[in-house]
Amino acid sequence: MASLNDIKGRINSTKNMKKITSAMEMVSTAKLNRAEQNAKSFVPYMEKIQEVVASIASGDSDANHPMLTSRDVKKTGYVVITADRGLAGAFNSNVLRELNNNLSKHKSKDEYIVIAIGKMAREFCRKRNMPVATEVVGIDDQPDFADIKELATETVNLFVNEEVDEIYMIYNHFESIISQKVTEKKLLPLTDLDSGNQKTSSSYEYEPNQEDILNVLLPQYAESLVYGAILDSKASEHAARMTAMKNATDNANDMIDDLSLTYNRLRQAAITQEISEIVGGASALE
Repeated sequence: MASLNDIKGRINSTKNMKKITSAMEMVSTAKLNRAEQNAKSFVPYMEKIQEVVASIASGDSDANHPMLTSRDVKKTGYVVITADRGLAGAFNSNVLRELNNNLSKHKSKDEYIVIAIGKMAREFCRKRNMPVATEVVGIDDQPDFADIKELATETVNLFVNEEVDEIYMIYNHFESIISQKVTEKKLLPLTDLDSGNQKTSSSYEYEPNQEDILNVLLPQYAESLVYGAILDSKASEHAARMTAMKNATDNANDMIDDLSLTYNRLRQAAITQEISEIVGGASALE
């Protein structure tokens, strides 16, 4: 049985751990507020540019673009978005599990390539010797588009240059503070622009012509999808870490209560033992 000093030491170490998890919870809560606002404020822009692109692509014009056209799939690209750190529950493992499930469909490593965003994704791919086209770590918790512009452009160019025939993004979609859902979203080709969109009465006049506008807007739209997924993932990361640290703090409180109860019982037993020994010694002297 553990001694009183051992139990007291465990209580003190658990209290110190509780201070750390509580502080991390507060930090994640503060970061979550901004990250959630960034993710939600970006949605109207993405919806509007999708509306414009869809109106051109599905209109009566002859405007066309390679990014709108499906081709025979010989190689698939996967944009995997994870965190640079752990301590966020199942945030990283769920994404990596979904990636692994998708890669298991391929017969060889020549049939896919990975764009790893986040240290966890990078290490996962390195340990399994997966073909990685690009790896990016250290993205800011509140990233600007300029921070990921090069990454987004390189990703889109993989498809434009026909190095891959389709690209999917795998990341955590922020639904609420307590719910983050692993999402697989097709990035390229852009074959489902009209899916989920309501018909709009907006009309546009295009200058100089629709084809030139597509050449400019489509790469920007694809890049904005990558940026939007990163913003979404960041909000999910902070929510997952906040929840994980709250659970850790609650568990620490429960452990402290249990250890304190055990400590008090042992201490009371020791006091009772000492009193019994004193009384027995006094009785022997009489």
